[in-house]
Amino acid sequence: MTKRIIVVAGNIGVGKTSLTERIGARLGWRTDYESVSDNPYLSDFYKNMHDWSFHLQVYFLGHRAQQYLDAANDPRSAILDRSIFEDFHIFTRALNSMGNIAERDYLTYRRIYDLVVGTLPPPNLLIYLQAPVQVLMDRIQKRARNIETGISESYLYSLESYYEEWLRAFDLCPVLTIHTDNLDYVHQPRALKLVLDRIQDKLAGKEIMEL
Repeated sequence: MTKRIIVVAGNIGVGKTSLTERIGARLGWRTDYESVSDNPYLSDFYKNMHDWSFHLQVYFLGHRAQQYLDAANDPRSAILDRSIFEDFHIFTRALNSMGNIAERDYLTYRRIYDLVVGTLPPPNLLIYLQAPVQVLMDRIQKRARNIETGISESYLYSLESYYEEWLRAFDLCPVLTIHTDNLDYVHQPRALKLVLDRIQDKLAGKEIMEL
Protein backbone atom coordinates (compact mmCIF):
# COMPACT_ATOMS: atom_id res chain seq x y z
CA MET A 1 0.00 0.00 0.00
CA THR A 2 1.21 3.51 -0.79
CA LYS A 3 2.29 5.37 2.33
CA ARG A 4 -0.11 8.12 3.37
CA ILE A 5 -0.08 10.86 5.98
CA ILE A 6 -3.49 12.10 7.06
CA VAL A 7 -4.05 14.94 9.51
CA VAL A 8 -7.31 15.42 11.41
CA ALA A 9 -8.33 19.02 12.13
CA GLY A 10 -11.22 20.60 13.99
CA ASN A 11 -12.41 22.51 17.01
CA ILE A 12 -12.12 21.30 20.60
CA GLY A 13 -14.50 18.42 21.35
CA VAL A 14 -15.35 17.67 17.73
CA GLY A 15 -14.19 14.03 17.80
CA LYS A 16 -10.64 14.07 16.41
CA THR A 17 -9.16 11.55 18.86
CA SER A 18 -12.05 9.11 18.46
CA LEU A 19 -11.76 9.16 14.67
CA THR A 20 -7.97 8.85 14.76
CA GLU A 21 -8.18 5.83 17.07
CA ARG A 22 -10.72 4.02 14.92
CA ILE A 23 -9.08 4.67 11.57
CA GLY A 24 -5.71 3.62 12.94
CA ALA A 25 -7.15 0.41 14.38
CA ARG A 26 -9.17 -0.46 11.27
CA LEU A 27 -6.41 0.20 8.73
CA GLY A 28 -3.40 -0.72 10.88
CA TRP A 29 -1.92 2.75 10.55
CA ARG A 30 0.39 4.61 12.89
CA THR A 31 -1.53 7.01 15.16
CA ASP A 32 -0.26 10.10 16.97
CA TYR A 33 -2.25 12.21 19.40
CA GLU A 34 -2.33 15.72 20.77
CA SER A 35 -0.44 16.13 24.04
CA VAL A 36 -3.11 16.61 26.74
CA SER A 37 -2.51 14.63 29.94
CA ASP A 38 1.28 15.01 29.68
CA ASN A 39 1.23 18.65 28.58
CA PRO A 40 3.12 20.83 31.11
CA TYR A 41 1.30 24.04 30.09
CA LEU A 42 -2.30 23.16 29.26
CA SER A 43 -3.73 23.34 32.77
CA ASP A 44 -2.10 26.71 33.43
CA PHE A 45 -3.27 27.95 30.02
CA TYR A 46 -6.95 27.27 30.71
CA LYS A 47 -6.63 28.97 34.10
CA ASN A 48 -4.88 32.04 32.72
CA MET A 49 -4.72 32.30 28.93
CA HIS A 50 -3.00 35.68 28.96
CA ASP A 51 0.05 34.48 30.89
CA TRP A 52 0.49 31.06 29.29
CA SER A 53 -0.64 31.29 25.64
CA PHE A 54 2.78 31.88 24.11
CA HIS A 55 4.41 29.12 26.18
CA LEU A 56 1.69 26.65 25.23
CA GLN A 57 1.88 27.41 21.52
CA VAL A 58 5.66 27.06 21.40
CA TYR A 59 5.37 23.72 23.20
CA PHE A 60 2.69 22.48 20.80
CA LEU A 61 4.71 23.54 17.77
CA GLY A 62 7.75 21.53 18.87
CA HIS A 63 5.62 18.57 19.93
CA ARG A 64 3.68 18.38 16.69
CA ALA A 65 6.73 18.95 14.47
CA GLN A 66 8.44 15.97 16.11
CA GLN A 67 5.29 13.86 15.69
CA TYR A 68 5.04 14.78 12.03
CA LEU A 69 8.70 14.02 11.32
CA ASP A 70 8.43 10.67 13.11
CA ALA A 71 5.31 9.84 11.07
CA ALA A 72 6.99 10.89 7.82
CA ASN A 73 10.00 8.65 8.57
CA ASP A 74 7.85 5.66 9.55
CA PRO A 75 7.24 3.22 6.65
CA ARG A 76 3.63 2.82 7.78
CA SER A 77 0.84 5.16 6.77
CA ALA A 78 -0.12 7.51 9.60
CA ILE A 79 -3.03 9.54 10.88
CA LEU A 80 -2.40 12.45 13.26
CA ASP A 81 -4.84 13.86 15.80
CA ARG A 82 -4.75 17.60 14.98
CA SER A 83 -2.52 19.19 12.36
CA ILE A 84 0.54 21.35 12.92
CA PHE A 85 -1.04 23.96 10.62
CA GLU A 86 -3.75 24.70 13.19
CA ASP A 87 -1.11 25.75 15.70
CA PHE A 88 -0.57 29.00 13.86
CA HIS A 89 -3.58 29.52 11.59
CA ILE A 90 -6.15 28.84 14.30
CA PHE A 91 -4.85 28.99 17.84
CA THR A 92 -1.96 31.45 17.72
CA ARG A 93 -3.92 33.87 15.53
CA ALA A 94 -6.97 33.64 17.77
CA LEU A 95 -4.94 34.13 20.93
CA ASN A 96 -3.17 37.12 19.42
CA SER A 97 -6.50 38.66 18.41
CA MET A 98 -7.81 38.12 21.95
CA GLY A 99 -4.78 39.95 23.40
CA ASN A 100 -3.33 36.82 24.98
CA ILE A 101 -0.23 36.76 22.78
CA ALA A 102 1.57 40.08 22.34
CA GLU A 103 2.38 41.25 18.81
CA ARG A 104 6.13 40.84 19.39
CA ASP A 105 5.69 37.24 20.53
CA TYR A 106 3.23 36.59 17.70
CA LEU A 107 5.74 37.68 15.06
CA THR A 108 8.50 35.63 16.70
CA TYR A 109 6.26 32.58 16.72
CA ARG A 110 5.28 33.10 13.08
CA ARG A 111 8.92 33.13 11.96
CA ILE A 112 9.64 29.90 13.81
CA TYR A 113 6.43 28.28 12.51
CA ASP A 114 7.25 29.16 8.90
CA LEU A 115 10.74 27.71 9.23
CA VAL A 116 9.48 24.48 10.82
CA VAL A 117 6.56 23.87 8.45
CA GLY A 118 8.74 24.66 5.44
CA THR A 119 10.81 21.53 6.20
CA LEU A 120 7.84 19.15 6.37
CA PRO A 121 6.36 17.18 3.46
CA PRO A 122 2.70 18.02 2.81
CA PRO A 123 0.07 15.57 4.04
CA ASN A 124 -1.95 13.48 1.60
CA LEU A 125 -5.29 14.44 3.11
CA LEU A 126 -6.73 16.79 5.71
CA ILE A 127 -9.92 15.63 7.42
CA TYR A 128 -11.83 18.59 8.82
CA LEU A 129 -14.35 17.65 11.51
CA GLN A 130 -17.11 20.17 12.17
CA ALA A 131 -19.98 20.44 14.68
CA PRO A 132 -22.05 23.31 16.14
CA VAL A 133 -20.51 25.06 19.13
CA GLN A 134 -23.31 23.98 21.47
CA VAL A 135 -22.64 20.34 20.55
CA LEU A 136 -18.96 20.90 21.30
CA MET A 137 -19.78 22.44 24.68
CA ASP A 138 -21.99 19.47 25.57
CA ARG A 139 -19.25 17.01 24.66
CA ILE A 140 -16.59 18.95 26.59
CA GLN A 141 -18.83 18.99 29.67
CA LYS A 142 -19.57 15.27 29.38
CA ARG A 143 -15.95 14.21 29.15
CA ALA A 144 -15.26 16.41 32.20
CA ARG A 145 -11.55 17.04 31.87
CA ASN A 146 -10.50 19.29 34.73
CA ILE A 147 -8.15 21.28 32.50
CA GLU A 148 -11.02 22.17 30.15
CA THR A 149 -13.33 23.81 32.69
CA GLY A 150 -12.25 27.25 31.49
CA ILE A 151 -13.36 26.75 27.88
CA SER A 152 -16.18 29.13 26.93
CA GLU A 153 -18.61 29.26 24.04
CA SER A 154 -17.11 32.56 22.92
CA TYR A 155 -13.67 30.95 22.66
CA LEU A 156 -15.04 28.08 20.57
CA TYR A 157 -16.88 30.52 18.29
CA SER A 158 -13.66 32.46 17.84
CA LEU A 159 -11.80 29.30 16.87
CA GLU A 160 -14.58 28.31 14.49
CA SER A 161 -14.27 31.62 12.60
CA TYR A 162 -10.53 31.06 12.16
CA TYR A 163 -11.12 27.53 10.88
CA GLU A 164 -13.52 28.84 8.24
CA GLU A 165 -11.04 31.50 7.10
CA TRP A 166 -8.08 29.10 7.05
CA LEU A 167 -9.84 26.39 5.07
CA ARG A 168 -10.98 28.79 2.38
CA ALA A 169 -7.31 29.32 1.45
CA PHE A 170 -5.87 25.88 2.35
CA ASP A 171 -4.31 24.20 -0.70
CA LEU A 172 -1.56 21.88 0.58
CA CYS A 173 -3.64 18.77 0.03
CA PRO A 174 -7.26 17.64 -0.53
CA VAL A 175 -9.74 18.32 2.29
CA LEU A 176 -12.56 16.02 3.42
CA THR A 177 -15.15 17.75 5.62
CA ILE A 178 -17.15 15.58 8.03
CA HIS A 179 -20.01 16.89 10.17
CA THR A 180 -19.81 14.92 13.41
CA ASP A 181 -23.00 16.09 15.14
CA ASN A 182 -25.16 13.55 13.27
CA LEU A 183 -22.57 10.94 12.29
CA ASP A 184 -21.76 8.57 15.15
CA TYR A 185 -18.67 6.69 13.94
CA VAL A 186 -17.87 5.78 17.55
CA HIS A 187 -20.90 3.55 18.15
CA GLN A 188 -22.21 2.82 14.64
CA PRO A 189 -20.00 0.57 12.46
CA ARG A 190 -21.87 1.62 9.31
CA ALA A 191 -21.04 5.25 9.98
CA LEU A 192 -17.35 4.41 10.43
CA LYS A 193 -17.37 2.41 7.19
CA LEU A 194 -18.90 5.38 5.41
CA VAL A 195 -16.11 7.61 6.68
CA LEU A 196 -13.45 5.08 5.66
CA ASP A 197 -14.95 4.76 2.18
CA ARG A 198 -14.95 8.54 1.74
CA ILE A 199 -11.34 8.74 2.88
CA GLN A 200 -10.26 6.08 0.37
CA ASP A 201 -12.20 7.83 -2.40
CA LYS A 202 -10.62 11.17 -1.56
CA LEU A 203 -7.13 9.65 -1.50
CA ALA A 204 -7.87 8.14 -4.91
CA GLY A 205 -8.58 11.61 -6.26
CA LYS A 206 -12.34 11.26 -6.60
CA GLU A 207 -14.59 14.30 -6.27
CA ILE A 208 -16.96 13.56 -3.39
CA MET A 209 -19.43 15.41 -1.23
CA GLU A 210 -18.69 16.26 2.38
CA LEU A 211 -20.31 14.10 5.04
